[in-house]
Amino acid sequence: MNAQTLFQYAGVGTTVIAALVMVKAVWQINTAKVWKEEAEAQKTRADRLQQDMQEIKERLTRIEAENQRLIELLTALDPARVTTLRTQ
Repeated sequence: MNAQTLFQYAGVGTTVIAALVMVKAVWQINTAKVWKEEAEAQKTRADRLQQDMQEIKERLTRIEAENQRLIELLTALDPARVTTLRTQ
């Protein structure tokens, strides 16, 4: 085997190794993109759920205030009935 043949094999081997490195790099980049997109989707979902939870809390606060006002009105109209309803 002469030097020229050896260099040809080395050139082919280097090309194959470079191609494998490029394929690995592309695969890693694509994997990172997929994970980044998934993380962004989960963050968007979490933000939406947080907003929904805040809305539910606000609605509950309004309902509790309205119930308290209704109890006050009912108590003003018929205190005995309120006492009876609370003991049941």
